[in-house]
Amino acid sequence: MRLHYAETLMPRKACFVARHLDAPVDFVRVDLGKGEHKAPAFRALNPNGKVPLLVDGDLALWESDAIMMHLALGMGSDLWPADRRGQVEVQRWLSWAAHEFNPQAGTLYFEHVIRPMFGIGEVDGQAEAAALARTRKGLQILDAELAERNFILGPTLSLADVSVAVTFPYADKANIPLGDYPAVARWNDRLRALAHWDAPFPQLAV
Repeated sequence: MRLHYAETLMPRKACFVARHLDAPVDFVRVDLGKGEHKAPAFRALNPNGKVPLLVDGDLALWESDAIMMHLALGMGSDLWPADRRGQVEVQRWLSWAAHEFNPQAGTLYFEHVIRPMFGIGEVDGQAEAAALARTRKGLQILDAELAERNFILGPTLSLADVSVAVTFPYADKANIPLGDYPAVARWNDRLRALAHWDAPFPQLAV
């Protein structure tokens, strides 16, 4: 398998899962600054022209959550639960992350990490303020859910944790106020104790 990635938010999820599971993956770095993701050969595999992209035989799989699921299933990992209820719960949190939480926390990441990384102007104060308010609402939900749990589904790590917390390694840079939410802060500490969580990329780890 080949996992095409760059040191940005969505590839972080796929790279972490691949390394956490010690999956048989060859990592291929895509230079976004040089536009390698827009090259015809890359777009032939992913017409969206985005990373991550996993190539497994004749399967060219894009979208980070699908890639994580493919890796977990292929390695027989309980990151994707075996039981129906667990699978539905993971899917619920993947959906919540994609549609509710990560667009808000991701805006803070964009304003404070991506803008300076690629020289895309100054922070948009209005966008930042709106995203921070909505991020706080999401953190309140997480804090209540995690009050008596080690991880989102209970005692063990799942793909739900990986997806929901993808912005957390950038919390200090992105001004994501994890410290204001005690259960979330404890959860973040557990995640940071995992090998490869803070540094999932094979090169230029963040």
